[in-house]
Parts: sequence; structure tokens; C-alpha cells
Amino acid sequence: MSDGIAWIGAHHHTPSSAVPGMLGGISLTLARGVETDEFLINLGADPDELAARTPYRELRAPAGQPGLPSPRLNRVMYGTCGAWTYVLEDWGMATWATGYQGKAESMLPCEGEEILCLTANRFSPPAQIIHAPGARAYRADFGTDTGQGSALDAALGAAGAVFPSMPETGEAEVVAYFEEHGERLPELVFTAVGAYTGVAIDQDVVEAGDLPGILIAPV
Repeated sequence: MSDGIAWIGAHHHTPSSAVPGMLGGISLTLARGVETDEFLINLGADPDELAARTPYRELRAPAGQPGLPSPRLNRVMYGTCGAWTYVLEDWGMATWATGYQGKAESMLPCEGEEILCLTANRFSPPAQIIHAPGARAYRADFGTDTGQGSALDAALGAAGAVFPSMPETGEAEVVAYFEEHGERLPELVFTAVGAYTGVAIDQDVVEAGDLPGILIAPV
């Protein structure tokens, strides 16, 4: 059943499992104002693979050639909801986040587009929000907002996803708050992003791997 996208955050700490699709540790990238296939090609998707619309559960990484290292490719699941394209990844990061921060030209945000990325940052915590409502992107760790006074920031505040911070609150209070509420923080962040975007992604479909998938080399 679908519960917006809050369920993704609720399973933020769930280890990646052997389900045919995804469940735990999912990073989510949302984009609007750019055509779906164009956005995916900018991430590194192969146009022929995109055209095949292969279900994620049927994707197989190619075998390496004798004497050569096997290519590292991450499986990615994608779909659309309203005006948004969404990309789901459970390898520990979001491809767009790594590409944008590495200044990969194809992944730099543009005017007329909006990109909102929630990257798990498993290799370099904490998890982060990156919001590009145009050609400039703003970053925030989970538990904070972007500081732009945007509608996204308002949604994060309304969902309880902005936690107390120093120096506004003493260290002891901040630590106690995170210890009590930190486990739910990813769920609150995803709840806020769902409220801001109106995006809903069906959990059962994602777990089953029924959405189309592609293979993308990490940036």
C-alpha cells in the first residue's frame, strides 16, 4: 500500500534486503521541469536500456571480461508522479548528489528545473537534503532546513523535521533531543518532502521491483 513517501524514511535504518526491489536505506531524487528520459540520461543511463523499460527485478549487471575488472554498476529504479520524476537507489548514496557535488556538467541544476534530493550518505554521514529550485542548490543535514525560508523549509518545520541546534539550545538539550527523537528523523524528513511535492510512491511496487530500472555507473 502507498503511504506517500514517509515509508522510505521509516526504513532508512533497515539494511538492504533480499527483496526483488528495494526497502531499506533508499536515497530519493526528485526532478521536475526536465523530461524523464533526459534527466536519467544526464545521470548516466544508456538510452537503449531506457527504451527497453526493463522491470528493476529483471536487471542483471553485465559480467566482466576475462583479465579486466568487472564494471561497477548500480541498479536504479525510477518512475513519475504528477510533474515529478523520481529516482530510487539503495547503494548508499544518490547518484545526482555525488555528480552534482563533483561538478559533473550533466548534473548541474538549471533554471526552469527543480531538483530535490534526499541522499542517505551511508559512506559519509549524516544524510542530506539538497534542494535546487533553479540553477543554485542549497544543502541541509537531516534535522535542519536550508535556511532559505522556502516552502520546503516550511514543510520541514511543520513536519517536525527541524531539530533543536546549538547555539540556540544548550548541548545537553540537543543531545537529549536527538537521543529521544533521532530514530524518527528520516521519516519526518520524507514526510515533509512528500507534503511539499505531493509525490506518492507505492511501497509494495517498490519492494516487488515492478518499476522500470536502469544500471548507472557511480560518479
